[in-house]
Amino acid sequence: MNALFSYNKVDIKILSMLRSAIGDRNVSSDEEKLISYSHDEVPSSAYEGEYRAEALVFPECSTHVSEIMKIASANRIPVTPRGAGTGLSGGALPAFGGLVMSFEKMNKIIELDEKNLTVTVEPGVVTSEISKLAARHDLLYAGDPCSGDASFIGGNIAENAGGNKVIKYGATGAQVLALEVVMADGTVTWFGGKRRKDVTGLDFTHLMAGSEGVLAIITKAVLKLLPLPRHSVDLLAAFPDPETAIAFVPQIIKKGGIVPASIEFMDKKALELVERYLNNPVPASDAGAALIIQLEENDQDVLERVYERIGALSKENGASEVYVADTRSTKERIWQTRKAIPEATAFFYSRYTKEDLAVPIDKVPDLLEKIKKVCLDRDLEWVAYGHAGDGNMHCTVIGPDTEDWHEALRKVQEEIYSAVIKMGGTLSGEHGIGFKRKGFMKLFLDKNHLELIKRVKLAFDPDNILNPGKLVEWNE
Repeated sequence: MNALFSYNKVDIKILSMLRSAIGDRNVSSDEEKLISYSHDEVPSSAYEGEYRAEALVFPECSTHVSEIMKIASANRIPVTPRGAGTGLSGGALPAFGGLVMSFEKMNKIIELDEKNLTVTVEPGVVTSEISKLAARHDLLYAGDPCSGDASFIGGNIAENAGGNKVIKYGATGAQVLALEVVMADGTVTWFGGKRRKDVTGLDFTHLMAGSEGVLAIITKAVLKLLPLPRHSVDLLAAFPDPETAIAFVPQIIKKGGIVPASIEFMDKKALELVERYLNNPVPASDAGAALIIQLEENDQDVLERVYERIGALSKENGASEVYVADTRSTKERIWQTRKAIPEATAFFYSRYTKEDLAVPIDKVPDLLEKIKKVCLDRDLEWVAYGHAGDGNMHCTVIGPDTEDWHEALRKVQEEIYSAVIKMGGTLSGEHGIGFKRKGFMKLFLDKNHLELIKRVKLAFDPDNILNPGKLVEWNE
C-alpha cells in the first residue's frame, strides 16, 4: 500500500450506493469480469505482483461518472479509468484495487460540425469510427494510432497517442480543441471550445492530453477536422539493412521536398515475425529493413510525380526495391504488416520488454545501433520498428529463458536508457508511463520536475484517488 495515502475497500454498502446511482446493470463484481478488466495489453508476466479491481462500473453518461466520483471521493475509493484496454504501459492496472471505470457504454459520436470543422465524441468511441465518419464528409481526423481499429478516443487522449501521422499532423493532443471532464470530487467542467485560438487562463485542455487519467476523467472531446486529401499512395521501400533505411529518412524531406503523412520503419526480424504470424508472404520480407512512406496530394498528377521522385530517391539511397500501393487492397496489405508486429511478437514470446523510446530524429541510427549492441552482448533477440519520421522507436527485447529474466531485462533497460538520455531522448514517446515505467522516471526527470508533477496531481486530486500508482513514485 502507498504509505502516503490510504484507501477503503469496496464493500456491500459501496456497491449498493453505486447501483442506486447508476443502475444495477452498470455495476459488476463478477470474478471473471474483474480479471478481464484488470489489465491492458501489458502481459501479466511483466509484473511480479497481481492486481485486481474490486468492482467494475460502466457509466452511460457524464452524470454517471460524476455520481461515481462523488461516492469514491466521499469514501476514499481508488478509481482506475479504462478505455478499450489496448494500452501498453499498465495505465489501466488497478494498482490499489478499488473501481475500474470502463467507458464502453459512452460510445456516441455526438456531433459533426462541418461549419467549424469539428467532431464531438464520448470517450468510448473507437478511433477508426471517427475517421470513417469524417471521411464520409470529405474530412480527415488526423489522429491515427496503429491501434485505431480497437482503441477508444478517450484512451488516445489520456496517453496523447502518436501513431503513424505525427510527422505531418501531430499527436492526438494536437487534434483536441475542448474537453468535458469530471474532477476527482465529481464536479464537471469544460476546458477549451470550438475556437482555434485561446489564451484565456491556463491551457488545461492540453495538460489533459497525456495525463494518463491521474488529473480528471474525460467525458466528452471536441476534435478538429481537416480537409480530406483526395489521393494517397503508400510506398514500401526495401533496404539491405536498418542503417541504410534510417539514413534515408531525412533525405525524404530534405531532398524530396515534401513532408509525408507517415514514415514507418520495420527491421528484418519484424518482417519475418509478421510473415510467420500471418502464415502468408508479406512484401519485402527478405529485406534487411523496410520503410513505409505515405504520400498525400489533392491532384493525382502531382501525386504521381511526387511518388516517382521519392521512389527514385529511395533507390539512389540504397533501396533494392520500391513497392507502390495505390489501391485499397495493396495499401491494406502493406499496413497489415506494420500493424501486426506487436501482435506477432506477443504471440511468439511471453518474456519481453516493449520499449517506446523517443530521440531526436538524427539520433535514431545511434539508438538502433545501441539496442543491437546491448542485445548481441547478452545473446538476446530483439525486434525494432516504429515511427522513423518523428524519432519514436518501438524496440522489443526478448527476455532470456531463465528464472531471473525480469532482472536481466531490467539491466538491459538501464543500459539502453542511459544511452537514450545522452542522446537527448526520453522514456516514452506515446505509450505513456503508467505503472510499467514509473520506476524509471527518476532517470529521465530531476527531483524538482518530479515534485512539480506531484503538486499538479494533488491540485486536481488532493486524495490521490484517480488512477493512483501511476506516472510517479510517491515514496521517493
